[in-house]
Amino acid sequence: MEKFSLGSENLDLRKRIAELEQELAEYRSGRGAQAHPTSNGADAAAQHTPDDDDAETAGAQDGDGAKPVRLDLDEFRRYGRQMIMTEVGLDGQLQLKRSKVLLIGAGGLGCPAAAYLAGAGIGTIGVVDHDLVEPSNLHRQILHAVDRIGTPKVTSIITALKNINPYPRYVAHNFPLSAENATDTLDRYDLVLDCTDSPQTRYMISDACVLLGKPLVSASALRSDGQLVVLNNPPGEGPCYRCVFPRPPPPESVLSCGEGGVLGPVVGTMGVLMATEALKVLLAKADRKRRRKPAHLAVADCGKAAAAGDGEASQTHDVKEAAAEERKFYMTIYSAFSDTPFKTIRMFGKRKTCQACSSGATITKESMKNGSLDYVAFCGGRGAGKYPALTKDEVVEVEEYQKLRENREGGVLIDVRDDVQYGMCSLENSINVPLATILTLPIATGDGGKHEGEETQPVPIPAWLPRDTSTPIYFICRLGNDSRLAVQRLKRSGLVKGNAIRDVKGGLWEWSRKVDKSFPIY
Repeated sequence: MEKFSLGSENLDLRKRIAELEQELAEYRSGRGAQAHPTSNGADAAAQHTPDDDDAETAGAQDGDGAKPVRLDLDEFRRYGRQMIMTEVGLDGQLQLKRSKVLLIGAGGLGCPAAAYLAGAGIGTIGVVDHDLVEPSNLHRQILHAVDRIGTPKVTSIITALKNINPYPRYVAHNFPLSAENATDTLDRYDLVLDCTDSPQTRYMISDACVLLGKPLVSASALRSDGQLVVLNNPPGEGPCYRCVFPRPPPPESVLSCGEGGVLGPVVGTMGVLMATEALKVLLAKADRKRRRKPAHLAVADCGKAAAAGDGEASQTHDVKEAAAEERKFYMTIYSAFSDTPFKTIRMFGKRKTCQACSSGATITKESMKNGSLDYVAFCGGRGAGKYPALTKDEVVEVEEYQKLRENREGGVLIDVRDDVQYGMCSLENSINVPLATILTLPIATGDGGKHEGEETQPVPIPAWLPRDTSTPIYFICRLGNDSRLAVQRLKRSGLVKGNAIRDVKGGLWEWSRKVDKSFPIY
């Protein structure tokens, strides 16, 4: 049975190779010969250099206005494994080489996505990022390396991509993407991949793609979960990010990988899926070209349409709108530790009241460029309203707190990280009370010290609070943010009578930087 299966597979492969050879012969005698009348495959290989500034060759334009492209012998060998697939073929590979793709973000999502797009033979790959490579990036951002720590991420990622495939043209955009420069930056590309991790950036990129008519592949990953969606595809028909998420998430629920953590293979999986979806979008263009009718049939159909009059043309428009409404759109959900890690859920289509992509859209290129669209305010800001501002008396610098500890005046030090992080490293004589526990403390109403929901029984004092009212209480966390929340909540609880409650400013990161450089940070 196995021999029969292998034999059938070999026959199928031979048949597919024969089809590709026929396509290649037609290409050389037709479009290829017209563009390069004196060149054969060997000449093309000799003339082409991977470092050419432009991946497109000079020559007459083809039917849809794009410059003709060609593959040399090395490219045939390089891309052959995917070209023999019926979904790709020679036309598909040429379409990939003709395509221009922009990745926004050179991190955990951008690295694997860029690697596979470069390997697949995308003609032009642009990367937007303004960060530098840091040691904490390396466990998941697989194209960066130890010897490039401190260098711009766009420089680092392009260095790695050239080692994977020197043929594409790589473009570095070493600046932060903003509403003011987004449309100009995205306009030169055919497809955009959103590899960022903040809601305001996601809305901004989606709005720009809608205005420019660009398909958008968007993904996210946090901890052991990820999600993926293709937006504005086909342009003008598919939903945008605002259609899927009309309201941004509450600021307090938004976590970055640095705050919430992420498993490297999870973000890598989502990046690889992004590359797959990008290739599907680009190859669909080649498939549509293959399915076009011959010119004489198209002319005949145009004549019939003209004879039928405006009524039939209007009917055709209605059919297109109905088809767009019938189109199905999906989101892929990935959960690494689930028994069924992959799930696909159907999404609604375009929202008729969407500010970006509906017929009554209010977002324009001008409103983006002139800065009147405040994406930070729309999303509540990165941390805006999330962490309270404390008074001078409620904060202690790490150097000052170290002196208090040396003088045995350090009071009670409460580390509000979760138990996993506390188990990784902690300061001596601290106690662990996770922030989630502190946030369950009741809030005093101000009515005689009573608490919300309290009837006759007083609220018990938690065991971790000192009974001596002269003992100061200090909160510390990883970065100096959650500890501020702890200070605020304990004060609002009314459970502490007379104790000083203070935040160790900057948290353990500042402690490691200014007090004890041997203390591990992560």
